[in-house]
Amino acid sequence: MTSAASPPPDASRREWLSFDHDGDTYLFDASFLTSNWRCIFGEGCRGVHEVDTTELGHGCCSHGAHFADAADRKRVRRLARQLGDDQWQLKDVAEELGGPIARNEAGDWTTRLHDGACIFLNRPDGPLGAGCALHLAALEADEPIVDWKPEVCWQLPLRLSHAVDDVEHTTWTLREWKRRDWGEGGADFHWWCTEEPDAFVGDDPVYLSARDEIVALVGEEVYERLVGELAGRPSVTWVPHPAVRR
Repeated sequence: MTSAASPPPDASRREWLSFDHDGDTYLFDASFLTSNWRCIFGEGCRGVHEVDTTELGHGCCSHGAHFADAADRKRVRRLARQLGDDQWQLKDVAEELGGPIARNEAGDWTTRLHDGACIFLNRPDGPLGAGCALHLAALEADEPIVDWKPEVCWQLPLRLSHAVDDVEHTTWTLREWKRRDWGEGGADFHWWCTEEPDAFVGDDPVYLSARDEIVALVGEEVYERLVGELAGRPSVTWVPHPAVRR
């Protein structure tokens, strides 16, 4: 059972939380991390096309995954070899096409596209039902999805960025993935899940439901400090962006 849909955090009024750790500053969008957003893949997700494509069941897999680096690519290629036919609908198709990873027209390494979506995506009308084969394998192995999926896939809808100021101090910022983070194409999406109430129906706040992902991004110590700060805050204070540091 999930809670009733609630509006996404107001983009113009956010609570931000920051603290220093090991010489760096960490800045968190507390409004999003304490929201009840959750992935609604297969449960009303409208996709990332210019029109509503709910019926396709592609979610945000329509354009494949761009790999972060060679290590990300090699890890996924290695894990793909472990997938069985009972986990990956298009395994044989991938082999016929030369593997699940290829360069796109721009020369970037991505998961191969087949029939309008990522080749790792099991289609809704297939024997396995809709869903990422790598995600399925991680669940069946009782392992974190961060160990199996391409980095861009498991990070969504979170985005970690960093900036170094003129005195060489680094500030890391963790917030939700916005339309603009997709580049110019993001403005053409029919919808985007962090901006619509449809996806704000989870039972737990994001900082708990996305524990593995946040730990993978900022580390265990920073995550534990974040949990302590969010769980113990006396009240929500909305401030305009740029954030007012605590």
